[in-house]
Amino acid sequence: MEIKMASQENLEGIAPLFDAYRIFYGRPSNLEAARAFLNERFNQNENVLFLAQNKGEPIGFTQLYKTFSSVSLTPFYILNDLFVTSEHRNKGVGKALLEHAQLFCRDMGFKGLALETTLDNPAQKLYESLGWELDKSYLHYFWTNPNQSNT
Repeated sequence: MEIKMASQENLEGIAPLFDAYRIFYGRPSNLEAARAFLNERFNQNENVLFLAQNKGEPIGFTQLYKTFSSVSLTPFYILNDLFVTSEHRNKGVGKALLEHAQLFCRDMGFKGLALETTLDNPAQKLYESLGWELDKSYLHYFWTNPNQSNT
């Protein structure tokens, strides 16, 4: 298995994975929208995406977005997406992607990585085994714009 930082030239291999990730979270398949979304992130230099490959075949990815902490005056990344194809789960791919993201964050000198996940996500044990801590100090709120479509 190889993990590399992806770029726009990897778009055709990543888009089907990204579409499958969205399907996993209950969205309908829309490969063209997935491709367009990723293309825009790459064009705007808004993401860092690590791609896991097995013999050149894309098998998983994690995607980070940069943000800032006003309190600590430091940047950090939101680990927004982590996905591994079903046939490659429980083989260390997710762990390797998470470790790669942690190393990248450390090398960049950023504060850390934040993520949110569903309450029933079995990867919680993996996160905790790699030093992620459940934040019990803050509540997470989200306002949904009623004028925005829910693609």
